[in-house]
Order: sequence, then structure tokens, then C-alpha cells
Amino acid sequence: MYNYNFSYKFEQHIKSHHMEKLTNKEEEVMQILWKLEKAFVKDVLGEIKNDQPHYNTLSTIIRNLEDKGYVDYTAFGKTHQYFPIITKEAYRKRFFNTAIDNYFNSSYKNVVSFFAKEEKISVADLKEIIKLIENKS
Repeated sequence: MYNYNFSYKFEQHIKSHHMEKLTNKEEEVMQILWKLEKAFVKDVLGEIKNDQPHYNTLSTIIRNLEDKGYVDYTAFGKTHQYFPIITKEAYRKRFFNTAIDNYFNSSYKNVVSFFAKEEKISVADLKEIIKLIENKS
């Protein structure tokens, strides 16, 4: 079945190429929606383990995500089943690139150096990365 509302909103979002940064709570909700793929507010609420918000607060957060173009819904009477229209990969790519630009002077070398200095990456991991790069060429 063709969902005109979804297609129109998705087209408008793609045309605008604007992806707003999410709050921590919005990101948490998006992680849940990406995992569940589609969910009612009560389903999302059931997935939040710590610091569970009130149902109405969570409903507002999800409507904000809709306003920002991250989710859409299918209506079942007065109830809405929400689903992500931005993939996790698209969000990760957009904000990882922004972080690299803002904190590492647009340099992936600086990113790797940072993780090496912080001892968050091993020599074996670095060798694996080098192999991936060499095999891509």
C-alpha cells in the first residue's frame, strides 16, 4: 500500500538536506526505534530502562522527532505507530563527519591519533585498518 504522507515527508526531508542535531533523549528514542523498526509510544517506553519519562513526555519527544523529520507514523484510529525515516547509518555518517570537522580539523589522521593516544585502539586494530585501506585502493 502506498503511504502518500510518508513519501511526501521523506521527499521534503531529502530535498532540504537538513538534519537537525538530536538531544540525548531524542537519540535514545531513535536508537530504540531503529532497533524495533516500528513502535507505539508504549513499546518505546517499555525499552527505556533508566530514567523512564512519563508517557506524555515520551510522546512529545517522539512528536518532536517527527517535526525534525526523523520519524513518521501510521495511524490506527487515535493511536500512532512510529517508524524511523532516517537510517541509523545516515545519522551516524552526518554527525560523525560533523564531529571530525569540529573537533579534529577535518582530519581522520587526527581522529586515529586521538584514539591511539587515549589507548582506545590497539596496534592490531590499526593494522587491520591499514589492510582495509590498502585493499580498497
